[in-house]
Amino acid sequence: MHLLLKVNLSLAAVFCAGLTVTGLISRNVLHENAKREVLSHASLMMEAALAARSYTSAEIKPLLEDRLHKEFLPQTVPSYAATQSFAKMQAAFKEYSYKEATLNPTNPRDRVVEWEADVVRNLRDHPDLKEVVGERSTPTGQSLFLARPIRINDGKCLACHSVPSAAPASMRALYGDANGFGWKLGETVGSQIVSVPLAVPVEQADRAFRLIMTGMVATFVGILLVVNLVLYRFILRPMRRITRIADALSSGKTDVEPFDIRGNDEIAVLGNAFNRMRRSLEKAMAMLG
Repeated sequence: MHLLLKVNLSLAAVFCAGLTVTGLISRNVLHENAKREVLSHASLMMEAALAARSYTSAEIKPLLEDRLHKEFLPQTVPSYAATQSFAKMQAAFKEYSYKEATLNPTNPRDRVVEWEADVVRNLRDHPDLKEVVGERSTPTGQSLFLARPIRINDGKCLACHSVPSAAPASMRALYGDANGFGWKLGETVGSQIVSVPLAVPVEQADRAFRLIMTGMVATFVGILLVVNLVLYRFILRPMRRITRIADALSSGKTDVEPFDIRGNDEIAVLGNAFNRMRRSLEKAMAMLG
């Protein structure tokens, strides 16, 4: 087996082992970083929804309080404002979805489904929890979600949700008296949930992973080409010249050109030693002749 082939195989083996280990580690790290980035976006969206709720409750609803006795305006409901503002945001973040999932909502649109009910019950059972992050299976694959509790911390909410008689007549006329009542101060009645398909962070991570792996392979190929060039130019080609001259001398030829010495590296030292040996051999042959 040629020396250059041995070197290439050795380098390739080391590179493949390193690439495998690096690939396994970097893939996991990239997936975790992608999930954190997606959850960071979800958290910002959640804050935007909270801001919409607070703004509606503090500034919009008081302005329209008098009209609510005659006409129910959903724009004065904090959850409606948050949901509608998020719908506008979805133009830029199509993969994300938002829902104010409630166990006993006024609007049937907000009623929890099975998995959302589990999230809400978990938040109710653990009042110290500020948010929950999890994954769930969907018909289109795994989904990542961020959930925060909806707790009745302001007694003003009970004006519409304590008993039907306390609620605006216009609201009862629209939604009836069966849903959205019986809430209590301090109770966790639902959860704000931002969901995104897990395929989104996975695709981001895989794209970065492919770029990293491609860059590493390209770098290795470049290094291998340089190593091969250096080996051939400074080691293999001089060694072949020495071998050719030595073969000629061993066959009795004396008119072979001397080995050309260039530089002062190990090959040059070997060349000097070879030339001295050749001269000594020629003198010995001359004395014997």
